[in-house]
Amino acid sequence: MGSPSHLKRLAMPRSWPLPRKTNIWVTRARSGAHALERCMPINVVLRDVLGVARSTREVRRILHEGLVKVDGRVVKDNKRGVGLMDVLSVGDDDYRRCVLDTNGKLRFRRISAEEATYKVCRIENKVTVKGGRTQLNLHDGRNILTDSASQYKTGDSLKISLPDQEIIEHIVFGEGTKCYLVGGVHIGSMSSVTSYIVKRSSMPNEVEFDGFGTIARNVFAIGDNELPGVEVKA
Repeated sequence: MGSPSHLKRLAMPRSWPLPRKTNIWVTRARSGAHALERCMPINVVLRDVLGVARSTREVRRILHEGLVKVDGRVVKDNKRGVGLMDVLSVGDDDYRRCVLDTNGKLRFRRISAEEATYKVCRIENKVTVKGGRTQLNLHDGRNILTDSASQYKTGDSLKISLPDQEIIEHIVFGEGTKCYLVGGVHIGSMSSVTSYIVKRSSMPNEVEFDGFGTIARNVFAIGDNELPGVEVKA
């Protein structure tokens, strides 16, 4: 991808819904919660995707006035990445959630003010920290401490409130769970799990749905929660 501070449009991630040959350079998202392929910098989102600003200078002015929030918190850094499942708010009445469409492109779909008060995060890992408590590592870089070590498992999801990060719902990943596909041929759609196959080898675990299957890292459990503009497969 080049140096850590520069990014050419020809080398930008395929998930960014931008033309590649209009300019040479594009703003690179600052290293943070999301991988570069799963997020876009606020500068690009506001200027090139949403069209609320015409230049980087206008984006910086908007941010300086405290009009932009990500997951309920004011953001001032124009290179801050906004990624999968994040809630972006501009002003007092424009709320959007970052999702993937069926072409694997990041989209910022409008949501209601009520939907903007929560997000769903996948548990990527869990570790035991000092004091015997369990730390849950979520897909967006968050870490949540809990005393229930056996209750939460890798692959499960948490519905958390914004911006205070309180756990609202624990979504258990397993047979019958409605999931969002974030990779593979069926990316950007939702379907319910029919079986979960754990491999006793170096091969990735597999998840079967109605009529197709994929590997576990392409699956994001969301339960009964809805995502804007996402197609339900089954």
